[in-house]
Amino acid sequence: MKNLKLQLTSLIFLLFLSGLSLAASNSINGLRVWDSPDGSRLIFDLKTKPRYEIFRLENPHRIVIDLKQTRQKTKTPQIKRNHQIIKNVRTAARNNKSRRIVIDTKGKTDFRSYGLLPNREYGHRLVIELNQKNKPANVASLKKPGPAKNATPVKKPAQTRSRKSPEDILTASNSHSSKKTTPAPKKSNYRDIIIAIDAGHGGEDPGALGRKGTQEKHVALRIAKKLKKAIDREKGFRGVLVRKGDYYLTLRRRMEIARENKADMFISVHADAYKNPRVKGSSVFILSERGASDEAAKWLAKQENSADLIGGVSLDDKDKTLAMVLLDLSQTATIDASGRVAKNLLSEIKKVGPVHNKTVQHARFVVLKSPDIPSVLVETAFISNPREERRLNDTRYQQKLANAMLKGVKKYFKQNPPPNTQLAQANNRTVRVAPGDTLSKIAQTMRVSIADIKSLNQMRSEKLFAGQVLHIPF
Repeated sequence: MKNLKLQLTSLIFLLFLSGLSLAASNSINGLRVWDSPDGSRLIFDLKTKPRYEIFRLENPHRIVIDLKQTRQKTKTPQIKRNHQIIKNVRTAARNNKSRRIVIDTKGKTDFRSYGLLPNREYGHRLVIELNQKNKPANVASLKKPGPAKNATPVKKPAQTRSRKSPEDILTASNSHSSKKTTPAPKKSNYRDIIIAIDAGHGGEDPGALGRKGTQEKHVALRIAKKLKKAIDREKGFRGVLVRKGDYYLTLRRRMEIARENKADMFISVHADAYKNPRVKGSSVFILSERGASDEAAKWLAKQENSADLIGGVSLDDKDKTLAMVLLDLSQTATIDASGRVAKNLLSEIKKVGPVHNKTVQHARFVVLKSPDIPSVLVETAFISNPREERRLNDTRYQQKLANAMLKGVKKYFKQNPPPNTQLAQANNRTVRVAPGDTLSKIAQTMRVSIADIKSLNQMRSEKLFAGQVLHIPF
């Protein structure tokens, strides 16, 4: 009997100790706030995988998180008074076993929560994403400033233009008014070619890390900004940064931003890494056929996608078979265009530094899956290679990479200008070759270089024949 009592006492004591251990099984070691144009993220750095409950309360608006068996080892961050979503963050112990975090918000706020596994920089994390559909008036927007305060807003039609390759296949077109205005200076009826530039990773996601601590997200953004400036200097081109600062965007949100800006091309900028520090060189990727098939199935399965314009055509009034055919045609044209621009990019990048893959690679990267925007992903170098890490931090090398990508983009669009663009209009300047004409004579008369005429007309030699029509660049 004494032995039984002793065993029971020991068991109760062990259960008591395990309860104490469980009560302190997790801890908040860090609490950070990341802001982006789309919303804000609260990231909890935790000792172990989180166990929690999250819910929303009103009057006043707030989000409540109860972290079970968790104690707090870090200070609660101070929120700026002009923060777009959050008023305040408060924390307190709950039942001596849990920690309650209250996020006071400036109105009704949508939220999403999920855990992240440890990586090279962080341990276990809990992420709370906040987004207000009706943001306060002082929130900065990604869009350019609109009309003056008293101006009457003009509602634009849903379709203002289409992209070239899918448009040709799906026979979608736009028209422009032929009316002339006088005496005010006439504005061009032709639009710029828009290049969406996506700096990989960002915010909580640093991407690959160099041996000296260089983070891929910072390098990618610096190169992306230089590429945008280079593109903006070109007449008839305009660059759009998908990510403008150090914040996180989901992969599909990056695609959405490109579509919202009606991009003609999408370039995602990255830096590679490998366990062997001697591995080096750049690579260029486009979407694989398997990736395209997977994406087509998702587009047709999601009802909210059916009303979107694919190459200028809506799928919502098409039966499933026709919609699949149209989507397949659009994807085929887009992948073909992606492959051609990727070859141009790789050809130019080879002149800047070594390449890891001498041919264009195919992968199922999510950011390459837009069905009607030619998309490429550039691995600029191996950040895990000490020499290439140094080069990636060199502003001159970053500029060289940006210039190389610009040349590849220009070469493609000079040969394939989208309809209704300034470049397409420029390509309409033509010369019919007369007997005795030479390429040198035509170039001198039109004040352009022989190389530019050959590039625009895809000529391998300078031979001409009478009656031949040449496109002349401006």
